[in-house]
Amino acid sequence: MSEKEFHGAHVIVTGGSRGIGRAIALDFASKGANVAIVYLDHRTQGQQVLNELKAFGVDAEEHATDVKDFSAIQQLFADFIQRHGRVDALVNCAGINRDRTFSKITAEQWHEVIDTNLTGAFNCSKAVWDQMKTQNHGRIVSISSIVGQAGNFGQANYSASKAGLLGFTKSLALEGARNNITVNAICPGFIDTDMVRGIPADALEKVVQKIPMQRLGQPDEIARAVTFLASPASGYITGQVLAVNGGMYM
Repeated sequence: MSEKEFHGAHVIVTGGSRGIGRAIALDFASKGANVAIVYLDHRTQGQQVLNELKAFGVDAEEHATDVKDFSAIQQLFADFIQRHGRVDALVNCAGINRDRTFSKITAEQWHEVIDTNLTGAFNCSKAVWDQMKTQNHGRIVSISSIVGQAGNFGQANYSASKAGLLGFTKSLALEGARNNITVNAICPGFIDTDMVRGIPADALEKVVQKIPMQRLGQPDEIARAVTFLASPASGYITGQVLAVNGGMYM
């Protein structure tokens, strides 16, 4: 894709203050998109990402808003659309984990993860859907996980939330196709982020040994997959799940 592939486009990236979300936001900006990031915590990092986005010479904004809060998200996105007239792409990247074995997980930990990772994607997609239908164009990309495909010990809540995104993606793709709205998902493997680096070193080494490419993925490798799915070049790709995992799950 050219450096200005997304010139003039308006893109919203949730979970954009760090990790994969940050990389996605920066990749869009590097290709000319105007980018808004939405996040809940890590305000200092959010401000830093905002400055990095503006350095590309695009319009950029940041919003500390909880994707679990339906009313707040609807208002935020409505204001965004009123100011900019359109939203061309939404990336649902906001996500958390609260890992515990099933015998120890609490109802609160279950709902917190489901409400952020899955319901948050519903809230944000709902907030842009009618506008995308009106403009007869839109791209929605949700960041799922290899854990949503294969499961993982101690991550029943996280796995359920990420698997739910895949069904959500396929159903939404069927509804959006007639209005030129494509809806796809990406399932990253183990990516070099704060979340993965929180795994104990010995356990992480065992994970890497199971990856055919024998390394962690990098956030920018996920970002490039996202911008491809959001580009004009992918206009006939919808309802798909793209695995970016170094061959760990096929």
